[in-house]
Amino acid sequence: MSLVKISWLVTVVVFIVAAALVFVNGYVGYMVVLLAVAASAAVNLR
Repeated sequence: MSLVKISWLVTVVVFIVAAALVFVNGYVGYMVVLLAVAASAAVNLR
């Protein structure tokens, strides 16, 4: 796996973890935004 794909994977994981944390704290709108950013970063993993 190349360094570029690893960096995108780390980005996706960080945003998913952040989305989970804000969801636990009750910020549903921010969770949706963070998941959208994670999904857009995941496109680069193809």
